[in-house]
Amino acid sequence: MDLQSLGKIILLFGLILFITGGLLYFFGKGLGLQRFPGDILYRRGNFTFYFPLGACILISIVLTILLNLLFLLMRH
Repeated sequence: MDLQSLGKIILLFGLILFITGGLLYFFGKGLGLQRFPGDILYRRGNFTFYFPLGACILISIVLTILLNLLFLLMRH
């Protein structure tokens, strides 16, 4: 793989991230992605810790499937 094709792949990923970020920014509230089962929420006094574990797992699964499909299509 030469540097020119690597640059095209990086630009493609950047474009995908830009579009996904824009969609989440503008339509994130309407998608219902605020709370998932498995998310960690800890409140004590005026301290709140929130870690979206369920969302991280879901995003990981979706990205794994999409990237595997993309790499499969790129090989053919």
